[in-house]
Amino acid sequence: MVNLSSATEFCLLGFPGSQELHHILFAIFFFFYSVTLVGNMIIIGIVCVDRRLQSPMYFFLAHLSLLEILVTTTIVPMMLWGLLLPGTQTISLAVCVAQLFLYLSLGTTEFAVLGAMAVDRYVAVCNPLRYSAIMNSRTCIWVVVVSWVFGFLSEIWPVYATFQFTFCKSNLLDHFYCDRGQLLKLSCNDTLLTEFVLFLMAVFIIIGSLIPTIVSYTYIISTILKIPSASGRKKAFSTCASHFTFVVIGYGSCFFLYVKPKQTQAAKYNRVASLLVSVVTPFLNPFIFTLRNDKVKEALRDGVKRCYLLFRG
Repeated sequence: MVNLSSATEFCLLGFPGSQELHHILFAIFFFFYSVTLVGNMIIIGIVCVDRRLQSPMYFFLAHLSLLEILVTTTIVPMMLWGLLLPGTQTISLAVCVAQLFLYLSLGTTEFAVLGAMAVDRYVAVCNPLRYSAIMNSRTCIWVVVVSWVFGFLSEIWPVYATFQFTFCKSNLLDHFYCDRGQLLKLSCNDTLLTEFVLFLMAVFIIIGSLIPTIVSYTYIISTILKIPSASGRKKAFSTCASHFTFVVIGYGSCFFLYVKPKQTQAAKYNRVASLLVSVVTPFLNPFIFTLRNDKVKEALRDGVKRCYLLFRG
């Protein structure tokens, strides 16, 4: 008789190497996680309290920062705990389902918000006189609500389909979180059709949110090049530079991780790509949107001054 009982818990193998290496990685990733939390929370805080940042661009930025906090919190605390443990880390099937669903849903929501931010920049640069009328508060709230709802609803079937398989080969998951590709490797069933459907869905979500970004930036660049003065071109481009930089980093890493016909890639490849998405990109977000944005830097300076005067008094 062949044992086809499915695993009810998984052992995360995490990172290879000695315990000393694990302690070094723990210190590095803990630093990244701490900066991610503090940096993105500061962005959310100043957007909420500073009147200069009460505009659609910063409203979307606050939601993007919230998403970055949630994405990294879904993965990193468990990864850090695994680096401290001397052996493998055990995770139940229910926690594995929840982690994968949250990670994918939040990531999809982030793509939708990035697409909305690109359209917002298009309206601001190419149609500035009608910007306030088009990007009013009602429109912005509606766009954000749709992004969150779409992000969570679109990942119900992919996660359900992943856990319909029988994981009877092993319960050892060669990753630091419940990665879908590594889960499918443990299945005794034929996963080829499901992997192809998941690939098509990833293409639809990532390319679908990238199309408005590409179209928007095509019109933005065309409009900026028509501005006669160099200072005018620089000012117009500076309003888009942060978002464009984040799009390149975010979409680039996700293309490597998700847009591939074969989901069961090598564990080493998946670990590196997952670190880019869940650790490096959220860490860079506060720097990208503060160092290249004069309004945010001014709001930060004023906030630091107010805090200094408050504590001094």
